[in-house]
Amino acid sequence: MKAIQYYGPQDIKFEEVMLKPLQDGEIVVKVMSALTCGTDVKTFRRGHPVLIKSVPSGFGHEFSGIVEKVGRDVENVKVGDRVVCANSAPCGECFYCRRKEYNLCEKLDLLNGAYAQYITVPARIVKKNTLILPDDVSFDKAAFCEPLANVVHGVERTGIEAGQTVGIIGIGPIGLMFARIAKLKGARVLVAGRNPIKLKLAEEFAHADEIVDLVKYPNPEKIFKSFTEEGKGLDVAVECVGLPEIWERIFSCVRPGGTVHFFGGCKSGSTVTFDTTKMHYGDIRLMSVFHHTPEYFRQALDYIASGDVEVEKLITDTLGLEQVEYAMQEHIAGRAVKFLIKPWG
Repeated sequence: MKAIQYYGPQDIKFEEVMLKPLQDGEIVVKVMSALTCGTDVKTFRRGHPVLIKSVPSGFGHEFSGIVEKVGRDVENVKVGDRVVCANSAPCGECFYCRRKEYNLCEKLDLLNGAYAQYITVPARIVKKNTLILPDDVSFDKAAFCEPLANVVHGVERTGIEAGQTVGIIGIGPIGLMFARIAKLKGARVLVAGRNPIKLKLAEEFAHADEIVDLVKYPNPEKIFKSFTEEGKGLDVAVECVGLPEIWERIFSCVRPGGTVHFFGGCKSGSTVTFDTTKMHYGDIRLMSVFHHTPEYFRQALDYIASGDVEVEKLITDTLGLEQVEYAMQEHIAGRAVKFLIKPWG
């Protein structure tokens, strides 16, 4: 089959490879739609010790498609089914799984290889994290389930409620989806970013109440507070950039008694500094979440199927499989939100 293979930072190749042999419990999915992701861009730029453990490796992890083959003992899907598969599934047996903290599973084996004509899906993901698509949900929309599942997890764990004022710095696809789900929860949503493409989507996709262009207004702390009741600060402040300096700035935007959610992951080894007096005497909750669970993956598909989250609006352009490196470069240049990759043209 034709596929993108990852050899190292800044080194991916479009080539012919052998499909991984099918084992018991596994399925082969014909990839109909795949999506580019900020994590893929980071991996392309500098590698990823968790996602890429050896090279060459498959690349890409957001996809949907048609079941092409099934291994022995597969009971929940059959050949011809339209499916979306997560990029992981918990073991159900480790310390964290026994406490239902499935995203922290010690044996969370992450799946890569969506930038290909076919992908072999491991048995655990087939059993626990593969969903059959409703007839009216397209492959293009379904491919958004994995990133949206992370966001649904983040919103639910944060406890966002109607009437709260939520501020989000960083409006890439994750920040935009976070804003949209917060709006659906009934929150008043403020967003801040720099990229004109994404600022436009903050209105057209997320339906944010206030949109701050940080090029024109570089002080988000001041302007966010000006939009809150009595200027006290945000009920919930969310960082979706993944930079330590932005973690520190978002902390200053929240009111006493509020919540700061550090949703953007920073580079390994990063550190931050907070005002301990404000944190302690301000009764501020600091939190972060990682990844998703089967429950949130299912909820993501429900949001998409209902039409409440119009994920297709986040697609910048549709490209062929051989154009993945071009897509990575466009992301780096700030000219894209999500590319839809079509392995079959």
